[in-house]
Amino acid sequence: MRKSVLALLLVAGVLTACAFATAPEKAAAPRDVTFLSTSDSHYRAAENKQNNEWDHETILQMNDVTTLAWPAKFGGGAIAKPRGVVLLGDCIDDGDKKLGERNLSEEQFRAMVADFGLDGTDGVLKYPVFESWGNHDGPPVGQEKFGFSFQAQLKKRNAIRKEKGLISNLSENGLHYSWDWDDVHFVQLGIYPADKQREGIHYSPVWHDPQNALAFLKEDLAKKVGTSGRPVVLMSHCGFDTDWWVPADWKECYDAAKAYNVVLYLYGHSGTGLREWAPEGETKKWTCINDGQTTAGFFAIQVAGDRVRAAYRTRANSKLTKNPDGTVKREWGGMWEWKWLLEKTIPAPVAAK
Repeated sequence: MRKSVLALLLVAGVLTACAFATAPEKAAAPRDVTFLSTSDSHYRAAENKQNNEWDHETILQMNDVTTLAWPAKFGGGAIAKPRGVVLLGDCIDDGDKKLGERNLSEEQFRAMVADFGLDGTDGVLKYPVFESWGNHDGPPVGQEKFGFSFQAQLKKRNAIRKEKGLISNLSENGLHYSWDWDDVHFVQLGIYPADKQREGIHYSPVWHDPQNALAFLKEDLAKKVGTSGRPVVLMSHCGFDTDWWVPADWKECYDAAKAYNVVLYLYGHSGTGLREWAPEGETKKWTCINDGQTTAGFFAIQVAGDRVRAAYRTRANSKLTKNPDGTVKREWGGMWEWKWLLEKTIPAPVAAK
């Protein structure tokens, strides 16, 4: 009797093991990532509060984006809840400035944080924010003159993001970072993706030091993307249309990511619009979004299945005029509209070398 029971148990165990061995793997969730992108919020001190007020109103529109439909050109349909907002530098207007006893840089940073928060629970914005720095945000840590460093605060915020699991890879210097939404890989690369400022550029080599962003990009793509061929979104403050870095730098960046499936390059600094770009002699072009100023609006972007679509949500018929004292007066009737529509198919995966 005992032998029969043991035999039955053995057979049951074998059958169970076989069932587990032959069970099909759970299918990966389909790719469907919606996020928002903006740049150049340029938060200012109380004397220029209208700029901050327009930033604030843009964030309220971001919060309401799920009540909107995609433009009719895309077939309409509700916009899904964004995974987060990327903010591509020039977050504040004066990165190292005092007025009497007031540290204007610190005041501007506090205004930015009050609106954008960090993880979607601690500011006006309802979604996590992923910011970087630009030419207005001040010099590297230790190079500031007045005791407040935006980049020091960025490092602290990035460490919190890492602890919270919002990002997965952080550079040794704490400035550059990456993360995944579904299988889409995002890389935030600071003022521009080079390792140091190239000789001959006439802008400040201290304030505009890219601090090994290119080295981080190379290491990150090899480690986090490898030969998977999955979509990659790259981001920096400056794009391929400014002499803040030069075509030789642009080509080094392109070469570093050429073998990967770069579906978007997002940047601010120089305006708003869409373009295709590649170095001279290259046929594989990158789709670039230049996403303007937060006072003006933001891009809603979706990467789903084999499609990318994006649209710029902006103030309709807004006007900027200068006051006698040189400050800017903004006029707007309160309506929003869609501009700069992009729709493309994600190219077939390309194995990295």
